Amino acid sequence: MSGAAPISDTSVPADRPFALVGSEERGLVLTAVNAESVRQGLAPGLGLADARAICPHLLTAPAAPKKDEDALLTLASWASARYSPTLNSDGDDGLWLDVTGVPHLFGGEGALLADLGRRLARAGFTARLALAETLGGAHALSRFARVSPLIVPDGKIGEALLPLPVEALRLEPEIALLLKRLGLKRIGQLYDLPRASLERRFHSKDAAEAVLLRLDQALGRREEPRAPLLPAPDFVARLPFPDPLITHDGVIAGLDHLASALCRKLARAGRGARRVGLWVCRADGSSFLIEAGLSAPSCEPKHLLGLLQDKVEAIDMGFGVDLMALAALLTETLTPSQTTLAKSDGKARPEPLIDRLVNRLGARAVRRLYPQASHIPELAQRLRSAFAGPSLWPEQPPHKPPRPPLLLSKPEPLEVLAEIPEGPPARFTWRRVTRRVIKAEGPERIAPEWWRALALRSKPTPLSSPGLTGRSSNSGPLIGKPGQQANKDQGVLDARLRGHDTEKAIPARPRDYYRIEDEDGRRYWVFREGLYQESEHGLPSWFLHGVFG
Repeated sequence: MSGAAPISDTSVPADRPFALVGSEERGLVLTAVNAESVRQGLAPGLGLADARAICPHLLTAPAAPKKDEDALLTLASWASARYSPTLNSDGDDGLWLDVTGVPHLFGGEGALLADLGRRLARAGFTARLALAETLGGAHALSRFARVSPLIVPDGKIGEALLPLPVEALRLEPEIALLLKRLGLKRIGQLYDLPRASLERRFHSKDAAEAVLLRLDQALGRREEPRAPLLPAPDFVARLPFPDPLITHDGVIAGLDHLASALCRKLARAGRGARRVGLWVCRADGSSFLIEAGLSAPSCEPKHLLGLLQDKVEAIDMGFGVDLMALAALLTETLTPSQTTLAKSDGKARPEPLIDRLVNRLGARAVRRLYPQASHIPELAQRLRSAFAGPSLWPEQPPHKPPRPPLLLSKPEPLEVLAEIPEGPPARFTWRRVTRRVIKAEGPERIAPEWWRALALRSKPTPLSSPGLTGRSSNSGPLIGKPGQQANKDQGVLDARLRGHDTEKAIPARPRDYYRIEDEDGRRYWVFREGLYQESEHGLPSWFLHGVFG
């Protein structure tokens, strides 16, 4: 059992006395002090007025108990990932950790405490550490012992507590004060005192029982219930080995067993893993953690094995592996699937391939398309991380014209010859090759998203920015006809639209889409941007946007 009493450093210079002040029934009191304040004779619990009299140049700040509590819980979460999954807060300024069976992984109890103290110091905490066989003993030693860190061998807790003050037994202040008035100032003085005599010295039987209870808990004579703050993961499988494994094949076989056991637990709960961690402990006390993420929840053993196998093959076995544990660090509800009465549709799922690529290349190197609310084809999807969640594309409505499976990232211009101005093309030239159209279907009109233009109009854009049409900031007023001014304003708006953060041009003119087929049987998706009656915007332009299979 390890007890720790951390005190967070602040940005106040170390040579200036500093204290946090809280409000209590008896007024403003100091709730925490730094090292310089202690040297000046200040301590937590002292009234602010008395503290000012002792140290006139004391710097103070209001206490924030809620923030302190949240910070302590955050520190507990960090400690549980490295030292022990069974732990809880110990008062307002400490933690207890059950490290039974853990010290050998760090090279011994001394090495564990040294590692913990070093990491807390790097995080900005000053901590007093003690390791004892009881929670009460660890609490007393971490706060009142002369040295830190301190390790008490099994069976020696009584000797270690002997010189400590009675306040170390976690007694109420009035009970500790009564003991001192009775001449009982040290814990050792309570050892040989007859219990019946101790009860007669107190006016309250409950007070006497509280002293005996805390004393017995500290000495290990009575069990003390310990409720862990952070319970062990719900979905974890462990596999110890009587003899250390020295080959990668043995570790992979153990991983296969762990993956099957973990997936059975996940399947019974209807959950799927989104992130898994493999904890491997070597015989020399060292350990390491291998993590892998999944783009969609899964409880398939082969999938988990495939994600971790490559990383396991690259590890250094050292003197062998004597313990492995596989845990689902993050889970989500598993989507129900058809397993009986009928076979599945046989469609290949992209998630296994995505997960393999991500765990090989990194999360930033793999992205996938996600739907976006827009009826303009090139704006109806966006690229996001493959781990952003399942890419749920809506079903194609039956009344909606078909879309090509291959959509060009940017529509490419065409030279078109049409029989009538508003009709489909009869012949077009694309990439210097002229093709004759034998079949055409359409048009399908897609109007511009006018609300985007309104939103962009409301954002001021400097007219002197590169690529914008209009007057510069140092030019005089424009002179011309009203129509010419309108054309210039439209040019500014079009330029703004094309500089939108979607990285794609937002069309400001309607489009008429056609599905056409050339004489070789190839099918294309083309559109005419603009209408002939819109003479103020110029003649319409033709573009090829996609290709049908």
